[in-house]
Amino acid sequence: MSKISILMEFWDFIRIRKRYWLAPIVIIFVLLSLLIVFTESSAVAPFIYTLF
Repeated sequence: MSKISILMEFWDFIRIRKRYWLAPIVIIFVLLSLLIVFTESSAVAPFIYTLF
């Protein structure tokens, strides 16, 4: 299964079952995950950790 098909299936789930409140939760979760991954080995990491 490709990543695109998983995203399309998730979008269909949200649209058909009217669970629009799930979208912001997933978006925030993905953004925080990307922030952690990209700042893991950079010089910005100490400054990011002070925010949390």
